[in-house]
Amino acid sequence: MTDPVLLRAEGLTHHFGGHRTLFGPRKPPLRAVDGVDLEVMRGETLGIVGESGCGKSTVGRLLVRLLEATSGRITFDGQEITNLSGHALRHVRRQLGMVFQDPFASLDGRMRVGDIIAEPLDIHAVARGAERARRVAELLELVGLPASAAERLPHEFSGGQRQRIGIARAICLQPRFVVLDEAVSALDVSIQAQVLQLLAELQQRLGLTYLFITHNMAVVHNVADRIAVMYLGRVVELAPAEELFRNPRHPYTQALLSAVPVPDPARKQRRVVLRGDVPSPLAPPPGCHFHTRCPRAGAICAQVEPPTVTTAPGHVAVCHFATQAAAA
Repeated sequence: MTDPVLLRAEGLTHHFGGHRTLFGPRKPPLRAVDGVDLEVMRGETLGIVGESGCGKSTVGRLLVRLLEATSGRITFDGQEITNLSGHALRHVRRQLGMVFQDPFASLDGRMRVGDIIAEPLDIHAVARGAERARRVAELLELVGLPASAAERLPHEFSGGQRQRIGIARAICLQPRFVVLDEAVSALDVSIQAQVLQLLAELQQRLGLTYLFITHNMAVVHNVADRIAVMYLGRVVELAPAEELFRNPRHPYTQALLSAVPVPDPARKQRRVVLRGDVPSPLAPPPGCHFHTRCPRAGAICAQVEPPTVTTAPGHVAVCHFATQAAAA
């Protein structure tokens, strides 16, 4: 029987820095990702949300091996890929794709669009000549652009069109897993809807599995099957999308959801305002990382790391008071 989990991360960490300087003591590492466990099911869209700097983009880059993990394991389709290199890594990378946040910076302005899209084909020696041109034209049509776009330069396109080009490049090698790193956050709202619709159509047509990284709770509610909430390098809550929005159990998730505008002037919503700033990942607080800003923090929160509590089928929260949070 096929494992329903396509990609699994266990105890994943990534630390920046921490090296000894020439004239001083070793500096503490910046713990961008600090022990993340995730499972991405085949064919689903798993959303990751959180404030800027929480580590969600770093997780995406770790999963497609653009960054090396400091510790932990990454398993893709039953194969551990954490330490793969050389030919073995190149083979796995054909099955992984990524769409970046900035549609202007992510495309080389000196290259024609056809060459940008075909670059993965060239690197992996998949297609040349007429077959290469045919594949580029097919990809452009797939993302809603004319075949003639292949001869133009990126600056001749709008932001939404550039992101379509980025999507075409990401699916060029027919990957099975694609990381969408804030893929619509730089676009106008009307263009966001068009790109999200395109992504949904491609997922259905090509059988893709998505990791959708965003800070926009309203967007992730509409596109994700399950949502993981990150804070200071850790996943603090994970649940099916509807369950998370209906019954958030972690105080941080509740604060994020309280900031989502409600399109109903007659409906009043209590705003949860967090005190203070996000602690530095160079020196995260002891116990629960969130306790310095949490409106429900008790003495235990500053001393003991919270357990992972299952509050409903598929719904877990990392909080000492997870079973009481809904009544807050």
